[in-house]
Amino acid sequence: MQKVERLLSIIMILLKKEVVSASEFSQLFQVTKRTIQRDVEALSYANIPIYAKHGPSGGYALMEEYKFDKRLVNQKDIEHILVALDGFEQLTTNSDIQLTIQKIKGMSPTNLASKMDVTFYQSIGRSETNEELSYWMKAIEHHWLLAFDYVDQQGRISHRLVEPYKVQLREMHWYVVGFCLERNDFRTFKLTRITDIEKRGFFTPREQKMTQQQRTTQEPVKPSMKSVKIELDIRVRDQFIERFGREAVVKKTERTCSAIIPLPESPYAFQFLAGFGNKIKIIAPSHYRSHYTSFLKEALALYE
Repeated sequence: MQKVERLLSIIMILLKKEVVSASEFSQLFQVTKRTIQRDVEALSYANIPIYAKHGPSGGYALMEEYKFDKRLVNQKDIEHILVALDGFEQLTTNSDIQLTIQKIKGMSPTNLASKMDVTFYQSIGRSETNEELSYWMKAIEHHWLLAFDYVDQQGRISHRLVEPYKVQLREMHWYVVGFCLERNDFRTFKLTRITDIEKRGFFTPREQKMTQQQRTTQEPVKPSMKSVKIELDIRVRDQFIERFGREAVVKKTERTCSAIIPLPESPYAFQFLAGFGNKIKIIAPSHYRSHYTSFLKEALALYE
């Protein structure tokens, strides 16, 4: 174990336990007591408030002021915090955030067993996104001026020069909020629509930060919704319940259900429906059904 890892481990252990003897640390890390003493001195120099308690049950301890005030939260509160953090930890590779998460985990009792697990599928795309997030966080921290090409929802490509200020997670999609010099205003960019990033120097952060009103105006305008009636196979019922709620899905037969759901009349909605293949059928309205079948015919034409 490297010294840095050992130092962090000492802090994590002392966050959980009131007092730990030099002998315990020595046996745990397979080093001498003198090495543990030097480690404690190094942490003290780094302003970590470790002190020695003398006597038969003595050892090293952290000042209570350094620990999170457990009177503010109970064991169940800590469990709920850790469930949320476990999910977020899978979505970020930021070392500072992960270190903070480890500190909060250090507050939990060793016998704490969570009744809920949060797991995200680790795809190649997500791993690449985590790397990009680290880049953007570094750019925000060091005020890098970035140039990139951006592909919007209509497939139009534009060149942007942006001062990045914030990253956002919305509906499992990552976005960057920044001041676009071409538009002379704040804009929100979806991370996966950004290509060919170049660092073009540095910028001085603006005094006028993005307000809530500006943030709202930059969000995509919601399209008008149609009430669409769909017949669906029981095998995809769960996906419709997750997205539209249980009340939207009604059992029809042993193997089929019907659902009335709000959808825009757009290629993006058609793509969503096409993903269910032959497990759904649009019943009404007729014009929506007609436009959807035209969408499917255009896709089939690529294979004819």
